[in-house]
Amino acid sequence: MSKKIMILPGDGIGPEIVAQAKAVLEAVDKKSGLGLAFEEGEIGGAAIDSSGEPLTEETLEAAGQCDAVLLGAVGGPKWDQLDRDIRPERGLLKIRSRLGLYANLRPAILYPQLADASSLKAEIVSGLDILIVRELTGGIYFGEPRGIRVLANGEQQGFNTYVYSEYEIERIARTAFEAARKRRGRLCSVDKANVLEVTVLWREVVERLAPEYPDVELSHMYVDNAAMQLVRAPKQFDVMVTGNMFGDILSDAAAMLTGSIGMLPSASLNETGFGLYEPCHGSAPDIAGQGVANPLATILSAAMMLRYSLDMDGAADLIEQAVHKVLDEGLRTADIFTQGCRKVTTAEMGAAVVNAL
Repeated sequence: MSKKIMILPGDGIGPEIVAQAKAVLEAVDKKSGLGLAFEEGEIGGAAIDSSGEPLTEETLEAAGQCDAVLLGAVGGPKWDQLDRDIRPERGLLKIRSRLGLYANLRPAILYPQLADASSLKAEIVSGLDILIVRELTGGIYFGEPRGIRVLANGEQQGFNTYVYSEYEIERIARTAFEAARKRRGRLCSVDKANVLEVTVLWREVVERLAPEYPDVELSHMYVDNAAMQLVRAPKQFDVMVTGNMFGDILSDAAAMLTGSIGMLPSASLNETGFGLYEPCHGSAPDIAGQGVANPLATILSAAMMLRYSLDMDGAADLIEQAVHKVLDEGLRTADIFTQGCRKVTTAEMGAAVVNAL
């Protein structure tokens, strides 16, 4: 039975990196007979240019009828002056919300070949393997009311609402507990319970679930300390679980421990296992079209898609092994280049992974 994948290249470097990931998927499909089928749509600025909105209902419906979605990136200065409700990023928020993609899994893994590319000393980051589980459809990014209003004195005031319900906390916590159970059995819940009532509730719900997972060691950490500890001693962490805003910030900080955000994939899953897969980096409009973007995060996101949504672990393993092989061979895009390696373009890196397969 074939599996249909919706491809949403998006903006900036999105089309370049997604093209390489699709080529890798086609190669592993040919090698392993997976029966993959592809459908392409538009999101973000590309969708605004063609339809006037960052994600049409037709594209959203088509995505929901596929088995998984592979996305590039959205946004760019071309659309920065648009009203907030129709900016490219609203398309990404819309697909996450409407398809119930509440669980964002962001692995931060330092490949041994890239130890010298990290901004931290090798002894601090060598062997790093963290999974950040970020709640993705609640919190301050979606809370209401929100907006910009004019006060009685004529001054403008911006306001957002940070809100979580028990069920939202419980389901993301369960996802994190289950992930920790399959890894090294340690879960750190990150909050700001000394200041924010919403995270007091967060901590209470996580604590309530802990007895159901006696094989998982639970700890708590305030977000400011967690940010410091990620830089000071990152290998103390196994799985981290946190809310939308804190997870957004911490996962990008963790990305730089690995040498480049261009190496980090992500998965956004709903309760059925359907997922949207995308690299952690943005659209990087400043380098779009130059052939210098790193496609490995998108290729690794495709591997995550095979593993988490399509139950094709063997094919996912093949892709990850191919990435290791090209790194062993010394191939590097500009973001991970060090002396003694061979600098390659986006397309050359993608072709090398295909050849390694």
